[in-house]
Amino acid sequence: MKKTIFLAAALLGSTSVFAATELTVYTAVEAEDLKKYAERFNEDHPDIKINWVRDSTGIVTAKLLAEKENPQADVIWGLAATSLLLMKGEGMLEAYAPAGLDELDSKFQDKASPPSWVGMDAWVAAICVNTVEAEANNLPTPTSWKDLTNPVYEGHVAMPNPNSSGTGFLDVSSWLQIFGEEEGWSFMDGLHKNIHHYTHSGSKPCKQAASGEVAIGVSFAFRGAKSKASGAPLEIVIPSEGIGWDMEATAIVKGTDKMDAAKTLVDWSITDKANKMYNEGYAVIGKQALAKPVEHFPENIPESMIDNDFEWAANNRKRILAEWQKRYDSKSEPKS
Repeated sequence: MKKTIFLAAALLGSTSVFAATELTVYTAVEAEDLKKYAERFNEDHPDIKINWVRDSTGIVTAKLLAEKENPQADVIWGLAATSLLLMKGEGMLEAYAPAGLDELDSKFQDKASPPSWVGMDAWVAAICVNTVEAEANNLPTPTSWKDLTNPVYEGHVAMPNPNSSGTGFLDVSSWLQIFGEEEGWSFMDGLHKNIHHYTHSGSKPCKQAASGEVAIGVSFAFRGAKSKASGAPLEIVIPSEGIGWDMEATAIVKGTDKMDAAKTLVDWSITDKANKMYNEGYAVIGKQALAKPVEHFPENIPESMIDNDFEWAANNRKRILAEWQKRYDSKSEPKS
């Protein structure tokens, strides 16, 4: 398990009604981005201090569920929508319609009125291929998910464990939707033969591909683009069958005693300013009209995103994870 990281934004003095209000915010946003998120928010609301509790999606989700009867978080800012749907079903979220909701793409909000969560950006599945390692090992560049079951890739592929990683879960749940249940598990049986190891982080397979630890990492496009921008010899492949995706989303935890400040943060999370901030790393955002192309992102991402059934994924999460654990966990990295 990755060590939980606690980061706090600087608290700036103010005499407003929210003076010295502190919010405990649970998140799975990439650790390197948290300081930026808090600083941008504090430019507009210096009277609210964010105390981050950060870990991978699966760990944060499990922590929130374990704390159901005694919530420790005030707000969730940056967790998979499938996780928030699970919590909504458990009655753990405070329904709230933030200011400007009508400007947010309908796909990026809970269908209930008022919604229990709102979306920020979408992260999408991708295959990161180290072109140097691929050439050295005579590996063809895959163009589809099914290509990854070719025996030529045996021992050269890493992907995230879906019990720990939101990226891993979106991979598995999307394959079951793309191929159907029977064919989806059959595909994963074939893929498993070629897996070198499963990680407990969604970004790690692409980081490992970037460094040459593996030739191929099943990860997400944002991490691939970031590594490529840093000079890694990566090709980012969008498989021909389509790609799974999930939203980073925001919600108020039911039971918070910081309701006014929590609403202020959720209001800010869907502003134009916030969406432009998300667009610095993600090609697809809640207000797509504001989106500009992101360097090194493949151009065909929006049309390659499958019609993801988030309700189905959330409702079947426990069953899917148990089945995956039984079949494939033997190749998972040890939890640190």
